[in-house]
Amino acid sequence: MGGGGGLLALRGRAARVAGLGVLSEHAYRTLATIARVHLPSGGPFEAGADRFDLARAFDRFLGGESPENVRDLRRALVLVEYGPLLFERRLATFSNLPPDAQLAHWRSWMESGSLLRRQVSVAFRKFLSLVFYDRPEVWPHVGYPGPAVPPA
Repeated sequence: MGGGGGLLALRGRAARVAGLGVLSEHAYRTLATIARVHLPSGGPFEAGADRFDLARAFDRFLGGESPENVRDLRRALVLVEYGPLLFERRLATFSNLPPDAQLAHWRSWMESGSLLRRQVSVAFRKFLSLVFYDRPEVWPHVGYPGPAVPPA
């Protein structure tokens, strides 16, 4: 592929995303893809991750994190993005796979024999689930009536 230039070409361009504080547009795209695979629209809930822009919520969350945590999470997103190339020898990045291949690849992270891959998967799935299930629009679908004391 020609080294670093080949990797950048394989990754392709990411759409412009205004207002990001910490994530690059490529990292945002990778996380939005993870969110879409983890919480798809039309699954158990009609509203999926795309409706709530969970990747932007993650970007805001990172604004208050230590530089070390931000660095590690950015690295984890790069590892996920290039995972198909690194672990499956595919000439494609995660965000550029067809949806069924994205699901299969992400599932392989959840079930991997590699502790690092499982830890990355758990970290992103926990955060995305936390933010998703914190949405009042989702509560009726899980039988949660809302907090006993409504927020001010």
